Amino acid sequence: MDNAKPGAVAAEARPHVSNRRITWQILTTVMFNLVAYILIGFPLAVLPRIVHYDLGYSVVMAGLMISLQYVATLLTRSVVGRLSDSKGPKRSVLIGLTCASCSGLAMIAAGIASTPLVIMLWLALSRLLLGAAESGTGTGCIAWGIGRTGAAHTAEVISWNGVASYGGIALGAPAGVLLSRIDGLTALGIVTTGMALCAWALACLKPATPIVPGIRMKFASVLRQMLPYGTSLALGSVGFGTIVAFMALFYASRHWNNAAYALSAFGLAFVAVRIFFSRAIGRFGGYRTSIVSFVIESAGLLTLWLAPSPWVAVSGSVLTGFGLSLIFPAMAVEALKSVSVANRGAAIGLYTVFLDISLGATGPLAGLVIGRFSYAAVYLLAAMAAAGAGLLTLRLMMTSEPRF
Repeated sequence: MDNAKPGAVAAEARPHVSNRRITWQILTTVMFNLVAYILIGFPLAVLPRIVHYDLGYSVVMAGLMISLQYVATLLTRSVVGRLSDSKGPKRSVLIGLTCASCSGLAMIAAGIASTPLVIMLWLALSRLLLGAAESGTGTGCIAWGIGRTGAAHTAEVISWNGVASYGGIALGAPAGVLLSRIDGLTALGIVTTGMALCAWALACLKPATPIVPGIRMKFASVLRQMLPYGTSLALGSVGFGTIVAFMALFYASRHWNNAAYALSAFGLAFVAVRIFFSRAIGRFGGYRTSIVSFVIESAGLLTLWLAPSPWVAVSGSVLTGFGLSLIFPAMAVEALKSVSVANRGAAIGLYTVFLDISLGATGPLAGLVIGRFSYAAVYLLAAMAAAGAGLLTLRLMMTSEPRF
């Protein structure tokens, strides 16, 4: 039975371990997430061109093919979270890597198929399997890392997983283009399958963490606990979606060049804060770190909205990257305190769903704003969303910390 009080995380005793040892334990777990996101990055710059130009389908179909992965991720997050709690996070990671290898096999089948419709069907299956792989490795690696190092290092585990995610896509996208020039989808599929199987074999060699006994909360109960934290995360993540999806178009609408500089500056700022300042969450607390982050993010987005020149826009991108970086792990630290350790995987899975929903909804919503106003207006919208997230987080902190 789980004797943890409602709304509290059961204590996890850990012997004193050096910071270097803790970081090594995190990194050797995070590496499976890195592999998964490299594989996710492989087709991102390749599939739209193949679907639209080579197969002759519309741009809309090309976009839908990319989106299939995120639909699968969204639908499998909570299932993987439950699996992580009941069978252990190592099992989730192994299943995720198995799905990734099967995604590669489906891509090989697409590469050797002869008709556009059959190729599209194999590609659709590959995307769905890759979405399930993202759920398995993403949720599993976080829960596995926390299980190995203890709840006190939750923020560091989540931060390094974030670095692996964004770094993996950054490495995978250009590598995918190079592979496609060798032998198209077949080369992508062979390398995807091979890398996933190698990672699977390495994961088998790593020790599993004990399955925490206790009462498993119902889906509705976990969702109710995650709702306020997930809402703050979703509102704060609108800025991420607007920068990634619309920065190039925003620059073009102003007749500016080198939108890539703004995107690179955003990415570098984001990763730098994750690497060098993740321990600020443990020092100042998740709520306070989040509130400061929302303020900085809002300032960056307002700078983008009002930017009179491309270099001012770059500075706005940097500020936004600084602000956004710690929001996910900081809010996660507080969110996980509201459930017992036995339900940690389910909580991580549902908490992450709010990010998926935010990024999925930002595109259509921002498109409506652009159609009615301008490209710059989407950054005002994102700034308002971040400000709302900050106010919600302040209320959560005041409720949980009456002394404030």
